[in-house]
Amino acid sequence: MTTQRTGIRGLRAVAAAGMGVVTGVVTTLAAQRHALDALRLRIEYLEQQAQTQRDTNRALQQRLHWELLSKAMDDPELAEVLDTYDEPFSTKKQRQFLFANALYTNALCYYRIGNISREEFFGFVRGILQNRIFREYWYATRPHRATLIDSSEEAELGRMVDDLLRQLEETDIDEWWVVGEPPTT
Repeated sequence: MTTQRTGIRGLRAVAAAGMGVVTGVVTTLAAQRHALDALRLRIEYLEQQAQTQRDTNRALQQRLHWELLSKAMDDPELAEVLDTYDEPFSTKKQRQFLFANALYTNALCYYRIGNISREEFFGFVRGILQNRIFREYWYATRPHRATLIDSSEEAELGRMVDDLLRQLEETDIDEWWVVGEPPTT
């Protein structure tokens, strides 16, 4: 009988020790989980801050781009600096191309910072491609786009515009707003 009581006490001691270990492990895991959750939240916050900073930088760059283009549009001598086309254009055409560039890069910036979707960007471009001057600008700047890194977002969007322009020119319908398949995101 004494042996049975000792055995039972031993089992109770082992069980109590086991429960203590399990409790310690659970407490440690809960503390680690809390620490991991706090780190995850901090990382998400920092990623959000970094994205906000990138968007701010893009907006500032867009503003600077507009200021430079505006100066060139107002001063033919400054516009000559930006004349990198394969063929010569009149001062009037050069100013129109600078404005076309401003329109396109503005839409590009809006897309990049998330103010418009890819589908809305596509719709904007489909509309602006109805303008003969913008189409001339787009053709004249093809060599410029060829220098973009092929896998870049800007190059990808440029190819999308090239494809849409080709489709618009090949279509024989007057309803230009239905030409092309808007991208899905």
